[in-house]
Amino acid sequence: MRAPEFWHEPPGLAAGLLAPIGTAWDLAARLRRAVARPYRAPVPVLCIGNLVAGGSGKTPIVLALAGLLIERGIAVHVVTRGYGGGLPGPVRVDPATHDATAVGDEALLIAVRTPCWVARDRAAGIVAAAEAGAAAILLDDSFQNPSVVKDLSLVVVDAEYGFGNGRVMPAGPLREPVTAGLARADAIVLLGDALPPRQLAEASCPMLRAALEPVNGERFANRRLVAFAGIGRPAKFFATLRQLGATLAAAQSFPDHHPYRADEIARLQETAAREHARLVTTAKDWVRLPPELRADIEVLEVEIRWHDAASLTRLLSDFVQRAGDGRDARAPHG
Repeated sequence: MRAPEFWHEPPGLAAGLLAPIGTAWDLAARLRRAVARPYRAPVPVLCIGNLVAGGSGKTPIVLALAGLLIERGIAVHVVTRGYGGGLPGPVRVDPATHDATAVGDEALLIAVRTPCWVARDRAAGIVAAAEAGAAAILLDDSFQNPSVVKDLSLVVVDAEYGFGNGRVMPAGPLREPVTAGLARADAIVLLGDALPPRQLAEASCPMLRAALEPVNGERFANRRLVAFAGIGRPAKFFATLRQLGATLAAAQSFPDHHPYRADEIARLQETAAREHARLVTTAKDWVRLPPELRADIEVLEVEIRWHDAASLTRLLSDFVQRAGDGRDARAPHG
């Protein structure tokens, strides 16, 4: 789906009319948390979430944190809902046999780096991961899900977008009020170099700053491209290509998690041929393309750069210690 334009603008008539529904949404979520009996996992659980609907950069953060834990010798598994996929799970994602229609695009990207489980029932997914040898769990996009006890919760905020018009869905993009969400967070990850949204001034938890950086982006300098993307904010992808020095002959936006059809790609290929340009998309879009449609489509990869890696290490120290202790306890002794 595409986010309504009024979500990104100062509150107006549409947001005002929908505000009572947003209030009801928030009350229902509060009641759900109040009556929940969350599952306590046998291994430490780190939740990476956000407060808005749509993309905020969670997947690159998950990949970066997984890499950090792997470097420390910790068997980390990711549990995610598998948004856009049809399998309810729990199922371990296999990039060689699963596609985006089964497990979603984000799960496929994660599974290339570290074991990943798709599970609509997050507790069941954690049980499966722990039984398969996980010493630590990264719980993707479950900050508002009260079914699991989180040992550490990080809220990712897009510095440029912030919190949209500041209203709760459907009046705005918020999944819950900012103040209530930040009160449950252990830390904020502010992604991007823009000034922090004003609402973060009231946050009592620490804030880590990070940036999304292109991988080998210099190869796009002075090139003529036709770019397409079906992510939370395609305009950011197009802006990044321009910042790398590319000329965009065309830029086509699609809804987030869009399943591409052959005729759509054919039209993009015709545009590229007419404009003497190459097709380029994001990694999340590329995995949603049927394999037979991927030829001659380039991908711009991105990765996380932490502004203060030492602060991140301090924040994760107890979590890493617990994961290491659990790993050592489960190791066979001779």
